[in-house]
Amino acid sequence: MTSSRVRSSGSTVARTWSDRWLVDLGALSWGSVSFMDQIHIKDLMVRGILGINPDERVNRQDILVNITMWADTAAAAVSDDIADAVNYKTTTKRIIAHIEQGEPMLVERLVSEIAGICLDDDRVESVEVTVEKPGALRFARSVGITVRRSRG
Repeated sequence: MTSSRVRSSGSTVARTWSDRWLVDLGALSWGSVSFMDQIHIKDLMVRGILGINPDERVNRQDILVNITMWADTAAAAVSDDIADAVNYKTTTKRIIAHIEQGEPMLVERLVSEIAGICLDDDRVESVEVTVEKPGALRFARSVGITVRRSRG
């Protein structure tokens, strides 16, 4: 079987012509551009207390969360072991518990806290989080805030 090798930042990617990729540690890079893999959590709907109005402080409302985490998934791809992966199930459970137990006043605070939860996993280099409150504004489907946070 014919194969070629591509150099990446501190690692090697072995490519066989049968379209199978074996990747060892390290994100691919091209010059100064680094290519990280993306992990998406889409349309996570959780009910929680969020807002400044009296009824929002008492009645739970829908909170819609979308997350993209940038991480190198190469080690997990090679080992096929969850210990080498960003465990998005564990992260999602932590986010759900945080929303259900917390009672922040502002979306700005909640979106920042969720980004911090994602960055608790050392494999996550960067995260983008959007938190929306569906139906919060008359004539709008939702209102929300997106933040992007990175290590260091």
